[in-house]
Amino acid sequence: MGQLVRVARIQLVNAFSVLVLPLIILAFVLVANLLVAGLVDNEGVIAGGLLSLYITMLIVHLQTMTQMFPFALGLSVTRKAFFGASTLVVVGQAAGYGVLLTLGKLVEEATGGWGLDLTFFALPFLSHDNVLLQFLAFTVPLVTLSFLGLWIGIVFKRWNQWGVWILTGAFAVVGLGLVLLIQWQDWWGAFARFFASQPAIALQVGYPAAITLVFAGAAYLTTRRAVP
Repeated sequence: MGQLVRVARIQLVNAFSVLVLPLIILAFVLVANLLVAGLVDNEGVIAGGLLSLYITMLIVHLQTMTQMFPFALGLSVTRKAFFGASTLVVVGQAAGYGVLLTLGKLVEEATGGWGLDLTFFALPFLSHDNVLLQFLAFTVPLVTLSFLGLWIGIVFKRWNQWGVWILTGAFAVVGLGLVLLIQWQDWWGAFARFFASQPAIALQVGYPAAITLVFAGAAYLTTRRAVP
């Protein structure tokens, strides 16, 4: 664990970009939505600006691999240690942000949507009365997208832009194939009923956690063959 912490500190050399910048972007988006809510004369505004944090996390950890991976290996850090430290940073950062998002939701609810009836954190499809479940609903998808960013970044280091394009194309082909299969078998009704029958926490936490394991495993295996 001591070694992982030391390597994690290497990754946080540019702590502003990794830890602070995502919060600044989120705050900027929140303020922009507050201004819009103040100008719009209707009953309640539901904003999608929270997505900005999730996208930023993907980009931040993509850059972790493209920028910090060669630097760390130049300091004789092993690939295994680097990936372990990356996991430590991802989980710790996501947990910290999850706490802040949960607090933001509580404040938003207590103030009637910041006094402007704005829904930014307390999104209807993402809200839970249980604080722990709310924390998990915010945090786990952050971890999922962070590992996706790590995987894309290490694919870029291993195979350059062609690798990223092929990976993107593979995602598109798999997605299109699933859509065509469901259409061919006329499974749309069963597909909708299956997801409608799932508890919200399974959709928000359970399935993202399973996808996270896939992304993390793929990123780890790719990291073992990556070159600085």
